[in-house]
Amino acid sequence: MKRLLFFALLVAVATHGFAATPMLEKIDLFHAQQDGYALYRIPGIVVTKRGTVLAYCEARVTGKSDWDAIDILLRRSTDGGKTWSPRVKIADVPGPKAKNPAALENDKKADARDVTYNNPVAIPDANGAVHFLFCLEYARCFYLRSDDDGVTFSRPVEITATFEKFRPESNWRVLATGPAHGIQLQNGRLVVPVWLSPGTESNGHKPSVNSVIYSDDHGRTWQRGDIAVPNTGETPNASETVVVQLADGRVMLNARTHAAAHRRVVTTSMDGATRWAKPRLDDALLEPVCMASIVRLSAKPAADKNRILFANPHNLEAVGNNKRRNLSVKLSYDEGATWAVNKSLEPGNSAYSDLAVLPDGTILCFYERGGETDNDPKTRSQYAFLTVARFNLAWLTEGKDALK
Repeated sequence: MKRLLFFALLVAVATHGFAATPMLEKIDLFHAQQDGYALYRIPGIVVTKRGTVLAYCEARVTGKSDWDAIDILLRRSTDGGKTWSPRVKIADVPGPKAKNPAALENDKKADARDVTYNNPVAIPDANGAVHFLFCLEYARCFYLRSDDDGVTFSRPVEITATFEKFRPESNWRVLATGPAHGIQLQNGRLVVPVWLSPGTESNGHKPSVNSVIYSDDHGRTWQRGDIAVPNTGETPNASETVVVQLADGRVMLNARTHAAAHRRVVTTSMDGATRWAKPRLDDALLEPVCMASIVRLSAKPAADKNRILFANPHNLEAVGNNKRRNLSVKLSYDEGATWAVNKSLEPGNSAYSDLAVLPDGTILCFYERGGETDNDPKTRSQYAFLTVARFNLAWLTEGKDALK
């Protein structure tokens, strides 16, 4: 009888999977006021085809503004985010570089001598390559490629001409990719969200609209998409946007705006570039005017369920006082129509984030984490650390769900 029970248990495990033990681990990758930079911001993270994790960010010399002297740094992990390589600088454009006039006109903290590299975006390719985009002075865009999982990168190739094709709809002086990561569609197309502004308001980043650029030849050439979220009363100043492909093949953009309802704005396209649906507000996704992140965790038939993850500060304290707190992770089982799970990852000061998934289903969230108190200038409060959290579906769902 004991033997029969043992074999019955083995069959049950093989058929239904074992409920995983909830797991959450955190490691700080970048610390403000260390290694020559006052502040590290704008995190991005991807997992390559070979399983290497690449985490990248903006390293700001003084931390005074978005127009600071900024470098783009990268760290690699070959063991699922447990240990990390030393940081390396990966964006360097030769030749003279002029400050964006929009910065000098709109931001009193901007210094004409500073060189701003901004908005890094990586896209892992199914062919094993890693595509990498970044901007210079919010005015020029460049493309890099790595064929060795981020150990080395090609020389930068300027692709600003792609953005010139937006001129009929946007007389931009300020452009930006992502940030965070782009995606590769099932048909091989690379898609990167972008936003554009004439740079006449605020710190030179408003008014704004968003769209995408895309490549159908593995990054060799890039094209512009249609305007996805226009600057209207319902969707004012669309900017930092994240992207995911849905199970039916459509591509969904999830955008930051200054909508009066303080909710994320969502739109979809059949091909990830054209004919975007009318943007709608997602009542479940609070918008404290902050960058967010989204990634697919699982898809049928390879997995038992379709699952999409979303993360951003789940609170509205930021509205009016810029306090970004309570970074939370949400889980959808119906392709983003509803969000069945919402769990706090960092209850205190926390802001921008990016999500990725390891081959074994472990979830990675690379995010901005604050110091112990709001009054500690040495740690810059909300942006003291860039931290990687490693957790599983069992932790997110409190043991109610596990990948099968």
